[in-house]
Amino acid sequence: MAWAVSRIPLLCLLSLSFGYAQNPVVGSKKFVESYVLAEIAKASAKQQGLEVDHRQGIGGTILLWQALRQGEIAAYPDYTGTIKEEILKSKAEMSLAQMRAELQKIGIGVTESLGFNDGYGLAVRKETAERYSLKRISDLKAHPQLKAGFTLEWLERQDGWRRLSERYGLKFDSVQGLEHAIAYQALKDGQIDLKEVYTTDAEIQEMGLVVLEDDLNYFPLYLGVFLYRLDSPEPLIKALKSLEGTINDAQMINMNLEAKRLGDPAKAAAIYFGQKTKVRTSHWGDVPARGIEHLRLTLLSMLLAIVVGLPLGVWAAKPGAFGSAIFAMTGVVQTIPSLALLALLAPWLGINERTAIAALFLYSLLPIVRSTAAGLQSIPLPLRESAEALGLKPFERLRLIYLPMASRSILAGVKTSAVINVGTATLAALVGAGGFGQPILIGLTLNNPEMILTGAIPAAALALIVQTLFDAADRLFIPRGLRLQAAAR
Repeated sequence: MAWAVSRIPLLCLLSLSFGYAQNPVVGSKKFVESYVLAEIAKASAKQQGLEVDHRQGIGGTILLWQALRQGEIAAYPDYTGTIKEEILKSKAEMSLAQMRAELQKIGIGVTESLGFNDGYGLAVRKETAERYSLKRISDLKAHPQLKAGFTLEWLERQDGWRRLSERYGLKFDSVQGLEHAIAYQALKDGQIDLKEVYTTDAEIQEMGLVVLEDDLNYFPLYLGVFLYRLDSPEPLIKALKSLEGTINDAQMINMNLEAKRLGDPAKAAAIYFGQKTKVRTSHWGDVPARGIEHLRLTLLSMLLAIVVGLPLGVWAAKPGAFGSAIFAMTGVVQTIPSLALLALLAPWLGINERTAIAALFLYSLLPIVRSTAAGLQSIPLPLRESAEALGLKPFERLRLIYLPMASRSILAGVKTSAVINVGTATLAALVGAGGFGQPILIGLTLNNPEMILTGAIPAAALALIVQTLFDAADRLFIPRGLRLQAAAR
């Protein structure tokens, strides 16, 4: 056990040396259109001779904006209304030229309009519109019994539900926060009656939804644009500018429809270039690459957790305020919701795998610290006294006697931590770190069950494999005498 632990720092350094390629990165939000636009930008940059990576589904506006400001990504698609309301937080009307002037002050550029307006709207099913005679948003005021489901971001946005409800005087008995794709499914199933939509969403046409007239002109224009860093490679900026004015509303709706039909935003983006596309029959071929990403995340975070957790567990095993403080700190971290922890770490570490590894590392500490402390505290007092009588120094007693005696408890904690880590690592996709969470996230957006399964099943299988490997590791880490003693019970 001690031999293995002494090699862990070296393994950490070796693992950290394998990083991602240093290609410029285009980011996207967690919805189909953003994926498609980012894929178009990627392909356009390639035509300019520049290889670009696409980091998919990096949360909402604020996370992507932080990633752009910090240089984690070079560009991403957004909308003029969002830039005005959420990024510049302007209450006054602004032209695109005025937005560009403000953004240039902080090193960010913005293209001209791509040619389409993807504004917000409120939509209901056709039967709901007919039943309650709904044509305008103002008509909703007479029907507070309708159940509304809005995306969490839109509930809190400056141009979102709060201000719209004040403007129109709307009050509903039920308003839920839902993920965009899940809200569409809820609307289809009749679990909700009303949802905010993007006016170029494919689902509007697919489901025959009625988009209510914005009779008080609440929603501003949401012209599609690309935000980019002014220090980005010139071929990327040239590629983004070449997209200006080339996509109309109908083309964008068609590409969104194809992305859902094909289950692949890159295939849908090929339509922009006039290329023929074929339906992708399976996403299982992506499993090996996603598996490598997932293993990297879990391996690095677990190695760091073991390196830090074992010494903390040794100190926590000693009586006194210091040990109690260690238990308290690791326990508090475990109570922080995973999404909140990612959001807290992102401003410090960026929107990348470092943030995911740091979050997984912190979540992995508590089981290791507690099991190490419990194992050491369970060593009988006579055995401790015998070790001292032999004249062994404190570190020698720890290395040669105490840790081997506590190895069964320590290994159980590490195993528990590792299995939990594999499952929690799926959330790394929210900060663009890849892994099996990526197909789950995209599958939810595209309403593609097969893609979701290509992430969920391998992640579950990996957790089982990890547990099996740790069960087999008993022979390597636990002294033979302890194993025989346990078998005799």
